[in-house]
Amino acid sequence: MKLASLEGGRDGRLVVVSNDLAWCADAAHIVPTLQAALDDWDQVVTVLQNLATDLEHETIPMRRFHEHAAAAPLPRAYQWADASAYVNHVALVRQARGAEVPDSFWHDPLLYQGGSDGFLGPRDPIPLADESWDLDLEAEVVVVTGDVPAGATREEALGAIRLVGLANDVSLRALIPGEVAKGFGFFQSKPASALSPVLVTPEALGDWWQDGKLHRRINVDVNGSPLGRVEAGVDMTFDFGALVAHAAKTRALAAGTIIGSGTVSNRDADGGPGKPIVEGGVGYACIAEQRSVETIRGGQPSTPFLKRGDTVRIWAEDDRHHAIFGVIEQTVGE
Repeated sequence: MKLASLEGGRDGRLVVVSNDLAWCADAAHIVPTLQAALDDWDQVVTVLQNLATDLEHETIPMRRFHEHAAAAPLPRAYQWADASAYVNHVALVRQARGAEVPDSFWHDPLLYQGGSDGFLGPRDPIPLADESWDLDLEAEVVVVTGDVPAGATREEALGAIRLVGLANDVSLRALIPGEVAKGFGFFQSKPASALSPVLVTPEALGDWWQDGKLHRRINVDVNGSPLGRVEAGVDMTFDFGALVAHAAKTRALAAGTIIGSGTVSNRDADGGPGKPIVEGGVGYACIAEQRSVETIRGGQPSTPFLKRGDTVRIWAEDDRHHAIFGVIEQTVGE
């Protein structure tokens, strides 16, 4: 089942979307918003699934689904916690500045609590007040949970995952060092992120969802040129079961909690830093990683961060090259 939110009110209007993303059906007679559905998931999921089946069979009123009219599936959420599940990304960034990766990073997940009071829609511009802040994209996989009890096991955490999607976790790289140096984490350096137009139930992903990982390629373009063709199911140090359980170690998570994977990152086939696409590699899911590899290989970075007017495109495809979650396609604005 695929779910989306159309513009309408602060929390959007829930619709069920066809598998090919061409059509949608209003779900207001069942539940008005996605958050309301998550709050009452066990009672409404079967009814929503029946609606999705009727939509596929074209036996109910339906309308064209336009991704440009879609809001973020959760325009605001009770919680947004972002991880760094692909430790390769952390290792490359630290290597570029001559820092070691503590051994604990490979065994204990990194997780920070971000701002969840507003998510950008998949076609919303990325605000940028000052280009010197070094705007970057980060292509990630995200999951949305139901209620998760404190102290949940990995298996319980996996069972609490209701939906899977993509995100562009926007970062202001020039502001990060100063904030991290204070020892209190990100805030100004992490503005609103964007979510994919559609979120999908794990069951609907079939074999693409295994062991708490999305086994699909994440495509990233900048200004129409490929930046990354990275594999989300490869080099993921901590699966989503581990991440959700880590987040719930000392506190319960409310239904509607969003957990991000962090930047998807792959090593090269020879075990070294990933190569850019133009050299036959899979590329990168953020500019900072490409700049880190450039620094490791040549002593200094050459790829610029995003400027006003630049475009970002993030998506994952099925076997017929159709977007599974729709497309995040944004232009940097002011």
